[in-house]
Amino acid sequence: MLYLWSTILVLLNAFCLLMVLFSMPGNWLIITLTCLFAWWRWDDGVFSVYTLVAIAILAVLGELIEFLGGAGTAKKAGATWRGSVGALIGAITGALIGTFVIPVPVLGTLIGACIGAGLGTYALELSAGRDTVQSARYGVAAGIGQFLGITGKFVIGIVIWLIVTVAAFWP
Repeated sequence: MLYLWSTILVLLNAFCLLMVLFSMPGNWLIITLTCLFAWWRWDDGVFSVYTLVAIAILAVLGELIEFLGGAGTAKKAGATWRGSVGALIGAITGALIGTFVIPVPVLGTLIGACIGAGLGTYALELSAGRDTVQSARYGVAAGIGQFLGITGKFVIGIVIWLIVTVAAFWP
């Protein structure tokens, strides 16, 4: 029966992993489900405390990568703090709009987040008095950085999912 429950956990975690591509907290849902499962089946010894701590640290690392993706790249390109805030707000807004406007699953959200980060940085840099070319350069950097951040967070999510999957079935 334990293997049936472990299989259900792994399948639910795979669904949560896909949520990362929609700019949702899929990695944290994997952590939550796995910790609840570990607590529920603690006497079976499926997951150790070390495994749970390791996947939580990886989830934090994934968040940092995503955060530094859009906002950090814009800042590194020379944008002000306003441009970095624009990247964050734009990425969230763009992901929501892209999900509904671009009818391709996952891709619409990803494209929307990247375009939103770029436009958010561009708009707030323009409002701060920067010229159009500079603002556009910062916006492009934020869009590319957002793509790299989401991709990095997804890769970390895959690692978390693999760790949980192996630990669930490894004696």
